[in-house]
Amino acid sequence: MIVVAMSTTTLTLTLFLLLSTKLPASVSGKCTTTTSTKTFEKCISLPTQQASIAWTYHPHNSTLDLCFFGTFISPSGWVGWGINPDAPSQMTGSRVLVAFPDPNSGQLILLPYVLDSSVKLQKGPLLSRPLDLLRLSSSSASLYGGNMATIRNGASVQICASVKLSSNSTKIHHVWNRGLYVQGYSPTIHPTTSTDLSSFSTFDVTSGFATVKRNSGSRALKVTHGVINAVAWGFLIPAGAVTARYLRQMQSIGPTWFYIHAAIQLTGFLLGTIGFSIGMVLGRNSPGVTYGLHRSLGIATFTLAALQTLALLFRPKTTNKFRRYWKSYHHFVGYGCVVMGVVNVFQGFDVLREGGSYAKLGYCVCLSTLVGVCVAMEVNSWVVFCRKAKEEKMKREGLTDGRCSGIHS
Repeated sequence: MIVVAMSTTTLTLTLFLLLSTKLPASVSGKCTTTTSTKTFEKCISLPTQQASIAWTYHPHNSTLDLCFFGTFISPSGWVGWGINPDAPSQMTGSRVLVAFPDPNSGQLILLPYVLDSSVKLQKGPLLSRPLDLLRLSSSSASLYGGNMATIRNGASVQICASVKLSSNSTKIHHVWNRGLYVQGYSPTIHPTTSTDLSSFSTFDVTSGFATVKRNSGSRALKVTHGVINAVAWGFLIPAGAVTARYLRQMQSIGPTWFYIHAAIQLTGFLLGTIGFSIGMVLGRNSPGVTYGLHRSLGIATFTLAALQTLALLFRPKTTNKFRRYWKSYHHFVGYGCVVMGVVNVFQGFDVLREGGSYAKLGYCVCLSTLVGVCVAMEVNSWVVFCRKAKEEKMKREGLTDGRCSGIHS
């Protein structure tokens, strides 16, 4: 019990330190100020989707010439960029330019769209309309990546525009994104991963300084959720199953194995309940983000664990004829909970984008150690079983020989 507690504490501290010190990696595009037709003064790499933007600001008339560089993710997809004149860090209210292949001719076209609240709620198709509240004097879109560049082979696109800014403001709040396909001339909803939902920033056109709003509180809550669940469902619950399987074979400790098993499993379930509750809060706070498999496995694991806990209240006595059915149920549900819990821990690492991190490596080492203990105990159990079987066989043969010798004498 002390060893399990020490291992749990070590695993918790290790995972929390490794996860909390690593920020999510952003994939930025290569910044360039040169296009095939124009050269700009400044450029910055954007934090998501391998995108970048270049611009030239003319302070005498508050005009901004810019070019956004994005990449298609589908031959029938779309790439969009725009400005939100009302509020930063929001899609709703943005005035955007979307480039996609014309459904009829296949040629690249660029159309304006206004993203109002109905777009976010998906009440109807997104229809092109003039960009009110934004003084746009010109716009164009073209592919780049060589003379043979086409949308079908994944070429990138540049969206250029000339915008008249307010004379007293040099900061713009812009958004960008990309989708898989277009229905008619209506771009469909973009993917809803955390990267796609954080494609926005604010930059100063004079200094080039860009700011990206990070939700550090959400990140900390995700790390806490991941650490608690990794310890609970990924280590304590399997460790409790191991104690039940192998400690009960040690006659010297008597019924103590049951109390150790129950204590570990109850601790794991209580911690897992906390982690599950945090996950539900994260899901409620991120209505546009859905991790289907991770969510389904989490709900299934928690449900099985709750059924296991409730089953203890209805455990028949050893003399009851229904005891064997209860044991079969307990074993089946318990091992199912262990398997799904461990699988979902690895799903969680992928959700946190920690698939190749030291945190995952540390968890794998702890899990491998537990598996190694299981293998060693299983081998020892079979050795003891075979030895007892052999001794019993020898006793039976000796007893038979004794009876025979008594008859002959």
